[in-house]
Amino acid sequence: MSNVLDLVDQTFFRLGQAAGVGQSVWVYDRPVDIEGLRQFHQHLQQGRLARRIERSPLRFGRHRWVSPRDQHDLEIATPRPRQEFDAWLNEQANIPLDAENGPGWHLAVLPFTDGGAGVSFVVTHCLTDGIGGFLAVVEATCGYNANFNWPAAGSRLRRRALREDARQTMRDFRGIRRAAVAAARLARANRRSAKAAAAASSEATAKALAQPAAPIAGADELVTLPTAAFFLDADEWDACAQSLGGTSNTLLAGVAARLAQRVGRVAADGSVALAMPVNERTADDTRANAVAMVDITVDAGPAATDLRAIRATTKQALIRHQEVPDERRTLLPLVPLLPERLIKRMVGMATGGATNVVVTSNMGAAPAPANRPDGTDADRAALLSRYPGLTKAMMQQLGGLMIVHSAQVHQEVFVSVLAYQPGRLISNDELQQHVSNALSEFSLSATTGWGCPEPVGGGVVGVPTT
Repeated sequence: MSNVLDLVDQTFFRLGQAAGVGQSVWVYDRPVDIEGLRQFHQHLQQGRLARRIERSPLRFGRHRWVSPRDQHDLEIATPRPRQEFDAWLNEQANIPLDAENGPGWHLAVLPFTDGGAGVSFVVTHCLTDGIGGFLAVVEATCGYNANFNWPAAGSRLRRRALREDARQTMRDFRGIRRAAVAAARLARANRRSAKAAAAASSEATAKALAQPAAPIAGADELVTLPTAAFFLDADEWDACAQSLGGTSNTLLAGVAARLAQRVGRVAADGSVALAMPVNERTADDTRANAVAMVDITVDAGPAATDLRAIRATTKQALIRHQEVPDERRTLLPLVPLLPERLIKRMVGMATGGATNVVVTSNMGAAPAPANRPDGTDADRAALLSRYPGLTKAMMQQLGGLMIVHSAQVHQEVFVSVLAYQPGRLISNDELQQHVSNALSEFSLSATTGWGCPEPVGGGVVGVPTT
């Protein structure tokens, strides 16, 4: 089994913090078994996430997976009221993760002073995508160690590493040549499109476009992106999808489209561009990010009353995805050759695309073990996307960001949203109101927050709550 990184994974690694993290959240309204959590943590350390990335000694070489040299502990936080859980989750998402030097993931538990506890599991996208993270959690809760036996970090002598990585580059040369041809073709097409747009624009607009953009105040300042999580009855969610002629997947797309319309994340003609991750993970797949993006354009207007158009468009896009290769992937062999200044312009690949794109990811019904980090069922669970490393300049380049996740955990569906729209959507309160209004358009009742604030006894078994 080769330990050479897939080109998509190498791209995410070169993006660094801008690659983002996934945060799994579980809430217990009763005591959490701390020993059960420690066992879960130990199995994670021996599972598919027990690896690091080792750079090639060649500047343009392919990096490799290696086994970690160190281990880290489960964090047991100082107890806080449940109402501070969101703030704590944000702190957890901002803990630095490093796929090269470690840690690449972090597990922590927060006892609530008013009863129960919350658990956070944060992992960098350099190590896994959402489905891979689900697999890691399920395997760990079931006590299964998916050990891929990666070589030890630093086990290759420099001379051997140079020789092996040079041979790998030679094997990649055919793909590099195809990528260079495709890049030239795309560049020509973009120039033609730019000329056509300029010709169609008025003289005043052309002059405005020709002027250099004004500098962004605090361009390097990190941006805290708003997040929101809503919880709905699974039967009500499915009944709504069926009544509108759609599926759970297309209902999420419809909600995302209406939300995008509310915050102005639309094209000039009012349409909404959606990017849907398609799982391509196979048995014993060692890729961190084994997904492909399927792009569709939808009319958000009728979504709340009729999902049939979105369903038909999604079906056609999935068929097209199977039949026509994604030209963006053709360009990936160039990634190891690109300088840092160009890599930084590829943030859109990690965040789902260019301006106005909305990422919608419906992971379906989660297997029961995915909700048992301590060995017992949590009362509430959700998955959040986080991008702690994005700056104001990056957000200006992207034109904002919106990612919508959904999955069914037992009889509850969560809808989580990460969104930021410069000048229109910059706070959690604004986002929660927009999501609530979008769900109301579908006559869906939902709750937000992390459950009952009343004391229900205990926090974490074996950990004092005072």
